[in-house]
Amino acid sequence: MSKLLTVSPSPHVHSSESTQKIMLRVVYAMIPAMIWGIYMFGLDAVRVGLISVLSCLAIEFLIQKYVMKVKPSLTDGSALITGVLLAFNVPVSLPWWIIIIGAIAAMGVGKLSFGGLGSNVFNPALVGRVFLLISFPVQMTSWPVTRMMDVDAVSAATPLAIIKEGIKNGIPVSQLQGLPNLSDMAIGFNHGSMGEISALLLVLGGLYMLWKKVITWQTPVSILLTVLVVSGIFWMINPEMYVNPVYHIFTGGLMLGAIFMATDMVTSPMTGKGQLIYGFGIGLITISIRMFGAYPEGISFAILIMNAFVPLINMYVKPKRFGGQ
Repeated sequence: MSKLLTVSPSPHVHSSESTQKIMLRVVYAMIPAMIWGIYMFGLDAVRVGLISVLSCLAIEFLIQKYVMKVKPSLTDGSALITGVLLAFNVPVSLPWWIIIIGAIAAMGVGKLSFGGLGSNVFNPALVGRVFLLISFPVQMTSWPVTRMMDVDAVSAATPLAIIKEGIKNGIPVSQLQGLPNLSDMAIGFNHGSMGEISALLLVLGGLYMLWKKVITWQTPVSILLTVLVVSGIFWMINPEMYVNPVYHIFTGGLMLGAIFMATDMVTSPMTGKGQLIYGFGIGLITISIRMFGAYPEGISFAILIMNAFVPLINMYVKPKRFGGQ
């Protein structure tokens, strides 16, 4: 009988998927927004992207090889994605040395201090961005104009900054000057970082990742719906003090954060129900900061805050055990 039954060690289900393949699909999904950013900002976008990616790769290699004394894992693609996302989240006018500092914060603090890929609690690119925002607020909020804007201008405020400043000064929403229309924001004719200006191209990348099963719908949809509903309630109460809820969806880094950063497999919940709770929290914190906080944008802070709650969400929102009632 012993020759009739052979039981091998687990795992018993094999797949052709790998970390590298998944990471490359995320990179492919970011290419449309990246190309648009380069078209709108020119060589400065290329400069920021190259410095960010090369810095993240170099820092991961140096820390793993000489500090952690482990084999460098550059080929898994995670450092590449962190570099691209960091470049997506900063102004293309940012000096090279500030970009490198951001990469050190992202890789050294946000990722490798926890042990590397799979162990980090917070999204590394957002750790780098928030560190730079707090450390270099002037440089991180100086947005260069795009090729579609006034050629005589050097920098301009983002739509969210215009709204925040106008409402602070008591100007009704209907009288705010310099706001792009919804179609321009959806396509990408507005100010901001390289990766956040075109909502439609970010959605296109998100649909590709859904098709390839890199992400699930629960996190991005719950974030966007929460922002839409909460901002819509306030807009209906006082449309002269609160902007149209659709405007919140298309402007700022909401699409970039909801689709590419909040959905990070390592720092987001494992279950669909948990992802809905996680997305609701991100959306609520984001719109609260946008409407009542000191900063015009809140998606980065919201994701990092909810990253910290992911272990609790995973603990209390568990899937039913196989064979359980």
